Amino acid sequence: MPLTLYQIKDILDASVLFGENMLDKEIQSACGSDLMSDVLAFVKEQTLLLTGLTNHHVIRTAELLDVSAIVFVRGKCPEPEIIKMAIERSIVLLSTNDTLFTACGKLYQAGLSGGVKQCEGTL
Repeated sequence: MPLTLYQIKDILDASVLFGENMLDKEIQSACGSDLMSDVLAFVKEQTLLLTGLTNHHVIRTAELLDVSAIVFVRGKCPEPEIIKMAIERSIVLLSTNDTLFTACGKLYQAGLSGGVKQCEGTL
C-alpha cells in the first residue's frame, strides 16, 4: 500500500531536513540499506531509501535511481553540503531516531512494501 511522505514522517516521528513542501509525494516501496550496491540492485522509482550513511554516495545513488526521499536513521544528520546536494536534486530528506530495523518494521507494518528479488543460486 503506498504511503505519502507526510504519513511516513508521522510514522517514524521524523524531522524534515529538506522538502517540507513535497511531503504529499506518494511512495510505493522502501529499501533499507547501508550498502549502496544493494540499493542499486533493488530500488525502483517512487522508492524511499532508509540508511545510516550520510555521505555524497547516498545522494548520487538516489539521483541515479530517481529515489523520491531519503530517511537517515539513528538520528543522523548529514553535513550542509550533502543537504545542498539533495536540495539541488529535489530529494526529500528526513531524519528519525529509530534504528534501520525499527524504521523499516514500522513502515512495513503500515503497509509499505519492499522490493522482492529471488535468490538465483541452488543448493
